[in-house]
Amino acid sequence: MNKYPFGSSNPNKAYHAYSRGGGDFDLESGAAVRKSRKPRNSFARMIKSLGNRLHHFFKLHPILVFVVLLLSLGITVLIFTSSIYESHVRPTVVGYKKTDLDNDVYPFANLRNLVMVAGHSVYTSSNCGKLDKEDSWFLESYQKHPGQAATFLSHIQEGVEAAAKDDGSLLLFSGGETRKDAGPRSEAQSYWAVAESKGWFGKDDVRSRALTEEHARDSFENLLFSVCRFRELTGSYPQNITVVSYDFKEERFAHLHRSAMGFPESRFSYLGTPASLTSKEDALKGEAMVRAQFQEDPYGCVGSLWRKKLKRDPFHRTIPYPNGCPEIGGLFRYCGSAPFPGSLPWD
Repeated sequence: MNKYPFGSSNPNKAYHAYSRGGGDFDLESGAAVRKSRKPRNSFARMIKSLGNRLHHFFKLHPILVFVVLLLSLGITVLIFTSSIYESHVRPTVVGYKKTDLDNDVYPFANLRNLVMVAGHSVYTSSNCGKLDKEDSWFLESYQKHPGQAATFLSHIQEGVEAAAKDDGSLLLFSGGETRKDAGPRSEAQSYWAVAESKGWFGKDDVRSRALTEEHARDSFENLLFSVCRFRELTGSYPQNITVVSYDFKEERFAHLHRSAMGFPESRFSYLGTPASLTSKEDALKGEAMVRAQFQEDPYGCVGSLWRKKLKRDPFHRTIPYPNGCPEIGGLFRYCGSAPFPGSLPWD
């Protein structure tokens, strides 16, 4: 008689309710179900193998591995720099080319030439009938001479008449808020207001193409900033430039400043008016000194010229250029005694 009714007849044989091994047991069929093996990650094995080999190689040849990594980094940086140059720098070096949309984007896209009147003082009177009176203008000590105010009017009128002779010209009065005691009034706005009060000296058509450049702090910036302002308003750079100022400053503008900007002499004109008789002697002495300073420092970026420039910015105005003329951004940033070595749109 079997003493083990619920088990095997062999007392030494163990009974298992579920099969051993990695498979599961199907209670309905009584058969063992084998689990499918998960495939090993061949990519992870490859990466791990490669890492082991590199680690082993690095132990054997550490210097060689370092050189290879350094070369790889250099090539990556070179490729990145080249892509930046192609997309951002190169277009500015090649020069600006007008597009078909310029007439819609720029309000004076049809104008070709620049007439720039350099400012020398700020008009402070509330009475426009006193335009030729010295007490209507804020004058520095070296400017306080009889007849000085009349010279400012001569510059304004000369600029208006020059623009009237050329329908394709843009007239810009240039000069910033250079005098603290004069308040936040610019030389450029003063000149424009005087021209307005004078009825544009009978040349009404000039008014629609006469604007201001209100950040220049010295004569070089009068020229440079006005060229940038011209680009902002027309979408291109001037084919020809005419500068209006005192006759004794012709050497400074027509040679020193023009050469510093690399602008062709054949496309540059200068209209000079005389100083007042009582100030002429002192003016010539002062001009000789300033001209010598610009000969040593053509871009006015160091020494006494730079300090003078800072004093002529009492309200710490942020200069917007060269945002509107990116093609000559390098010229704005350049500082040196030698001519600017980069490419310019008028080369």
